[in-house]
Amino acid sequence: MRSPRSLAWRLVVTTVALVAVAALLMGGATALAMRGYLTDQLDDRVERGLDRTVAALTEDGPGPHGPDRGSGQDEDRPGRGPGLGQDVGTVWAVYLDSGDRGGSRISTTAEGAPTSTALDDDLLDELAKVDGAPRSVDLGGLGGYRTAAEDVEGGRVVYALPADEVNRTLRSLVGWEAVLGLLAVTAAGVLGLLVVRRQLRPLNEVASTAHAVAALPLASGEIHLTERVPERLTDARTEVGQVGAALNTLLDHVESALADRQHSEQQVRQFVADASHELRTPLATIAGYAELARRRPDDAAAARTALAKVEEESRRMTSLVEDLLLLARLDSGRPLERTPVDLTRLLLEAVADAQVVAPEHRWRLELPAESVEVLGDEHRLHQVVTNLLTNARKHTPAGTTVTVTAYRGAAPGATGFAVHDDGPGFPPELAGRAFERFVRGDASRNRAGGVGLGLALVQAIVSAHGGRVELTSRPGDTTVRVSLPPAAPR
Repeated sequence: MRSPRSLAWRLVVTTVALVAVAALLMGGATALAMRGYLTDQLDDRVERGLDRTVAALTEDGPGPHGPDRGSGQDEDRPGRGPGLGQDVGTVWAVYLDSGDRGGSRISTTAEGAPTSTALDDDLLDELAKVDGAPRSVDLGGLGGYRTAAEDVEGGRVVYALPADEVNRTLRSLVGWEAVLGLLAVTAAGVLGLLVVRRQLRPLNEVASTAHAVAALPLASGEIHLTERVPERLTDARTEVGQVGAALNTLLDHVESALADRQHSEQQVRQFVADASHELRTPLATIAGYAELARRRPDDAAAARTALAKVEEESRRMTSLVEDLLLLARLDSGRPLERTPVDLTRLLLEAVADAQVVAPEHRWRLELPAESVEVLGDEHRLHQVVTNLLTNARKHTPAGTTVTVTAYRGAAPGATGFAVHDDGPGFPPELAGRAFERFVRGDASRNRAGGVGLGLALVQAIVSAHGGRVELTSRPGDTTVRVSLPPAAPR
């Protein structure tokens, strides 16, 4: 409430303003209605009084200056004179066609007896302007009056009653309305402040949760977000509940993203460590044989052996670096070539090559009657098939049957191939991480088993094609299923 920009402050001010406007409108409407009602009543009295005055003047005869006209003497002669029966403050005037005029005002003596006072010329001039229906005039020192006029034979009669009572009533009404309106505005401000603070208390709790999370160090390391909005403040049927539920959902996403980031950081660190280890070994070998050749400059056999090992290790490093570069390019989202690829022919060639390289394994190929075509990069898809067959060959004993099956279908994911073997399968602790980089079953880093990038490249290439790779493994039954987008029918 300290800041004029706070929601609570704006709600209270809005409530008070609405109450003030409503009180002002209601008070104004009431005053106008009351003024109209009282004015109508006064107009009725003016018209009735005018009728009585006209009747009295007509009975007494024309002329504004008769000896009993409006004087107190009329009280001794009931029924005579225009001043009889009129209220104190009544003003009447007669204007004859001959030019004569006169009038008086009913007042009281010191003893309270009614009397009349003749009107001066200024008042007669002002009343001469009255014509027709009742209207308001200002008679100077006498104050405001409500007047009406009626033409009679030989002249015109004007009658007026003071409007002081109406004005006093209206002033009293407006005064009471102002007092009550001020009380209503004050009550609205106090009650509005209490109610708004109470209603916004749950929102303050939600804000406290957000502030608590914002104060946590989220830049690095493993993060555990335990702060959550209480369940009682997550009712979607209320506005605060919607905010609380949305904040909890956001915190769940943030926690998941931080966990993924931590996992990614660990993978990067492990990746750098593994890559460094894999490159350090051939570099150390090259350095060792180079030192051997330098120390035996006259030994031709040693020089040839050193050059052969340097060449072998260079090829190994080149292959590793090319694989790492390919993974980096695929991670950056670099698009691959998208052309129709004859998957049937590609599998035939890859299985034929595997039979030559590993004749001690039994290789089987199952193909549908029609050729299977997929959309992608032929060179990279050939690398996928080769890596899967090489993985099956290196990690299964001689005599293992490796079956390659191609399939096609109209449904999504129904086109691709599968590599199945009846070897020992993946260790249970390795199956869930088989497609991670530098993951190998041999913890001793036996170089004969590769560097652990084969399956990682398979998943990266297939994902870049918009496909997916699935692995199921148990002893005697291991299958890697690759789904690819089919080529458009020709």
